[in-house]
Amino acid sequence: MAEQPKATTVERRPDPNEKLVKVFDSEQETEALVVKGLLDSANIENDLASASLLQDAFPGMGGMIILVREEDAEKARSTIAEYRQGPAAVSIADEQDDDSTEELQAKE
Repeated sequence: MAEQPKATTVERRPDPNEKLVKVFDSEQETEALVVKGLLDSANIENDLASASLLQDAFPGMGGMIILVREEDAEKARSTIAEYRQGPAAVSIADEQDDDSTEELQAKE
């Protein structure tokens, strides 16, 4: 009986020969890593690169950029936009809950 190869985790990245589009840039590497993880979890293949290495393609940029296939750009931007709106909405809901709790405690 032949032994089956072990499953390995392979980082999915777009083919560099395809047309890639910048969907995100940040001066902060940690922020770029969070967005990369967000896109990975949405099954959008992406590539995180230092913008300083890509000065010919994107002049005047520093920090980190995320590139995706042209056909995935709209979905990636939408995913990033939804994520950016999420924490603000949660913060507002938390503040309203805190206010309600304080009002209940004051009445008691």
